[in-house]
Amino acid sequence: MKNKLAKLKFLNNNFEVVEEGDHVICAVSGKKILLTQLNYWNVELQEPYFSYKEAFLKEESIKKEENK
Repeated sequence: MKNKLAKLKFLNNNFEVVEEGDHVICAVSGKKILLTQLNYWNVELQEPYFSYKEAFLKEESIKKEENK
């Protein structure tokens, strides 16, 4: 399964593999994230993030949209 995109269901403290693979793509930066290195995601949006930086940027963009 090397270099195959996985499909995941993001849960509060874990994720469930829906379709086998070895990585996902960051919803903000487009960077490849190996499942073994995946630590940040949004359960409500079902999106993975490469790092806390991308997670923060997403949170900020959501806040901006809500305040419009």
